[in-house]
Amino acid sequence: MTQILDPLPSDSSGSILCCYTNSTSKIQVVRITNIANWYFERVVFPGQRLMFETAVEGQLEVHSGSMASSILEDTIPCIQLEISQPEPSDAAVGASEERVAEAASPFMQPMHANR
Repeated sequence: MTQILDPLPSDSSGSILCCYTNSTSKIQVVRITNIANWYFERVVFPGQRLMFETAVEGQLEVHSGSMASSILEDTIPCIQLEISQPEPSDAAVGASEERVAEAASPFMQPMHANR
């Protein structure tokens, strides 16, 4: 997953894809603060899932609170939030190509101007 803002530092020891879900009824702010030369902070609304890429050693801090204060609720090793990315098999690639071919109809062809 490519992050447009705040790419991981080039000297990081490898990256993992993670997913965090805010299962509370409060707005949360999540931060990763233990990676040198990198800033990661996001707002996560109730019920929202956040997918992000981080270094293997990342620690996700979960903050919640009111307008005037913030309380550190939890610190989660990002390795516990890692999700696996399935490798596409040849059969799956072929099936997706067939679905694209089936979806194309004569009505979806580009129109050319007659001159």
